[in-house]
Amino acid sequence: MSRAEQPSRRIVLAAAVAATVTGSAGPAVAVDVTADAGAPAQAPARTVDNRAWTTYTDWRGGTAQGTRAVAGARPGLVIATAVGTRDYTDPHTGESASWEYATWTSPVHRLTVPATEVITSWNAHTPAGTWIQIELKGTYSDGTATPWYVLGRWAAGDQDIRRTSVDDQKDGRSTVWTDTLAVDDPAGGLRVASYRLRLTLYRRPGTKLTPTVWRAGAMGSDVPDRFTVPASTPGLARELTVPRYSQETHIGQYPEYDNGGEAWCSPTSSQMIIEYWGGRLTPEQLAWVDPAFADPQVCHAARYTFDHQYNGCGNWPFNAAYAATFKDLQGVVTRLRSLTDLETLIAAGIPAITSQSFLKGELTGAGYGTAGHLMTVIGFTAEGDVIANDPNSPSNEAVRRVYKRREWENIWLRTKRYNAEGKVASGTGGVCYLYFPARPTPRQRAALAAVGVV
Repeated sequence: MSRAEQPSRRIVLAAAVAATVTGSAGPAVAVDVTADAGAPAQAPARTVDNRAWTTYTDWRGGTAQGTRAVAGARPGLVIATAVGTRDYTDPHTGESASWEYATWTSPVHRLTVPATEVITSWNAHTPAGTWIQIELKGTYSDGTATPWYVLGRWAAGDQDIRRTSVDDQKDGRSTVWTDTLAVDDPAGGLRVASYRLRLTLYRRPGTKLTPTVWRAGAMGSDVPDRFTVPASTPGLARELTVPRYSQETHIGQYPEYDNGGEAWCSPTSSQMIIEYWGGRLTPEQLAWVDPAFADPQVCHAARYTFDHQYNGCGNWPFNAAYAATFKDLQGVVTRLRSLTDLETLIAAGIPAITSQSFLKGELTGAGYGTAGHLMTVIGFTAEGDVIANDPNSPSNEAVRRVYKRREWENIWLRTKRYNAEGKVASGTGGVCYLYFPARPTPRQRAALAAVGVV
């Protein structure tokens, strides 16, 4: 399991919110099973707005101060000429250094769904000697504005800075909880109506180094409070062939990363899907891992998704950014409406990582309860039940599970639940990570667009 729902983050939020990548992975054949199931249920109303800047035209828009757009197969944003130097004292090492920087600020994006929560995602290459910061400034539905909130200080490695979220950011109307900007009192009607993103690219002074940002965006959502959700109708039987890794085989390993494998559900799930798409780590990259440890790539994923402020591996955008460090892969954090959305993705060969919390008796066959856990959805049975690679399993061989559709859909999509003490706690409202090729096939692109990801 993970820290992703512990009181310092998600339960507090409940109170506030009430390798080579291929496009043909997954050999199983899709089978339509709706014929005997009756007419499919009407899709729930859209409660999510996704906007991403990814194209050469996107990067040429906005306001650049020292950055420039680069064209090519994967357009991006780089430092052209530094516009200044800033000192940064790393709060996790105490080390101070000067960094040259340049910035890019997006145009204003007006949300089609005025949001109670906003979560950013980014995909970037940060060679040694560079790092990036992503910020968001929102405008509320009453016309007033938030401060510039820092949603991440990030580098793929951990030698220059320690990647980190930033605590204690609030303005009396909204608060940043690790990776999520949340309106404090959504029942009062206040929403985030629009936002701008600001990227700051840093490098060692006097060098020609530069980060390259390929994707930057945000997901705004207004998911209604609910203990239960309507049942969807099964529509697909398909299983993708996804590697299986257990977090439990890593218990006690590298306790500096959130006490070891028992908390590594998020990076373990990430590594499964990264390898599904062909991402592989080299022996040189894994040389730091104790050779006595099995599946060293899981240890690597834990280290390189670790948020040094949150003190855990469950920072959602950090996992998506880690996935995008693999060749030709991109990652986003979003919310989906129902298992029908997941079926759409599975039909196109795209597995998903989902976040859910539940009591031991709420998910038949799990054998545990959790305040927050990530698992990988890899398919559906002919009856419509969920096939998941659940990293909270005693061995790699035991990772594949089949969970009852109705139970699984409800614990994933609800926003409220009762915890083991009988108190109201939060649910994630359909949060998932999606990793997919930088150049999706037409079918993959259509499936992503159908669930609101472009």
